Amino acid sequence: MTDLRESSVPAVVDGLPQRRRLVTEIPGPRSRELHARKLAAVADGVGTTLPVYIERAGGGVLVDVDGNSMIDLGSGIAVVNVGNANPRVAARVSEQVQRFTHTCFMVTPYAGYVEVCEALARLTPGDHAKKSALFNSGAEAVENAVKIARVATGRDAVVVFDHAYHGRTNLTMAMTAKSMPYKHGFGPFAGEVYRAPMSYPFREPAPVSGVEAARRAISVIDKQVGADEVACVVIEPIQGEGGFVVPAPGFLPTIAQWCSENGIVFVADEIQTGFGRTGSVFACEHEGVVPDLITVAKGIAGGLPLAAVTGRAELMDAVHVGGLGGTYGGNPVACAAALASIESLEQDGLAGRAAAIGETMLARLAELAAKHPKIGDVRGRGAMVAIELVTPGTTDPDPAEAARISAACHQQGVLTLTCGTFGNVLRFLPPLVIEDALLAEALDVLETAVAGQ
Repeated sequence: MTDLRESSVPAVVDGLPQRRRLVTEIPGPRSRELHARKLAAVADGVGTTLPVYIERAGGGVLVDVDGNSMIDLGSGIAVVNVGNANPRVAARVSEQVQRFTHTCFMVTPYAGYVEVCEALARLTPGDHAKKSALFNSGAEAVENAVKIARVATGRDAVVVFDHAYHGRTNLTMAMTAKSMPYKHGFGPFAGEVYRAPMSYPFREPAPVSGVEAARRAISVIDKQVGADEVACVVIEPIQGEGGFVVPAPGFLPTIAQWCSENGIVFVADEIQTGFGRTGSVFACEHEGVVPDLITVAKGIAGGLPLAAVTGRAELMDAVHVGGLGGTYGGNPVACAAALASIESLEQDGLAGRAAAIGETMLARLAELAAKHPKIGDVRGRGAMVAIELVTPGTTDPDPAEAARISAACHQQGVLTLTCGTFGNVLRFLPPLVIEDALLAEALDVLETAVAGQ
């Protein structure tokens, strides 16, 4: 296959040309060989969006084992915000690996864990005293936030929202809204989890302000649970897997204020939205919301597994000694990666870069929506943007069209992801270091795919 579109002088990031270049079909022969091995050795329950096997990545591109260079609009699901193989991250990780790889912080501690917690206290919203505990995954962080809230309040009930995604453990599956593939067949689930209606502007039958939507949710909670029974409200400031749902302005502050008035712990799940992704370091900052607890993972460590709960010191300290932790939580190599990733976020101005990416993408996608009524909604903040596909003239979800467009992008060397409760949303999560020309080319490919050409 000839190259589809290749800049004569592509930008180069850390020795990797920033270009889209296809030299085989997608997936190519070596990827197909590896995928056959995957099918034989890996459990079928572990799915794969696009079976191209990557051997190198950086900037805004992924290079597979067949030599194809694809534009990355997924960032490993909002993980490599600072870019894949970020030089600062690679250097700090290499240094740490040569010194030691593990001791278990609960046995013999080390400075990196403390330094990450200090950075989180500085970066997260609010100027109150804060403490943190480090874990391995987003689901683990959410589960520990619930544990902390329950101990601190002496209450049991956990409130989450329609379209939420919080993880794959037993408790976080109960907190997650979507059944297939996350919950189907895995019950029974943990109890004392209650669901309230979300602010989803595109799917409201009539215009509802954020404050009105919050009052609707509060009414449901009051009637079905009772405020004095609620330990915590857990919410994604912008929902991720549920469809990149951005609540109407006023929704989050109203919920947070109600929590404060009723002794309820307000937990912001910023696992997908954090670390510059939405144009601020944390998405809560867009409306001045200061959570009691905040859960983070994904973008914190440049691709290494690390997660955290950060919150008000008095809440974090409510748990007895030994009640929080885990063998690998706050692994020294992951902590080194996190410190380097945070350094890149701040020194390279990546939150501002995300805002600029968002302006570019939202403008282009709005133009595309104006031409194609199948695009029912364009939404997002910063470099966390989505389009929702519908039957033209209706709000009826069209997951088949979302899947077709995504597959067409894949065939032309642009990695895209779908999401949403109805499977009809295309989400875009480019690395915050992506080159402008590469982003523009990806949007050109998307435009052609939407048109069906």
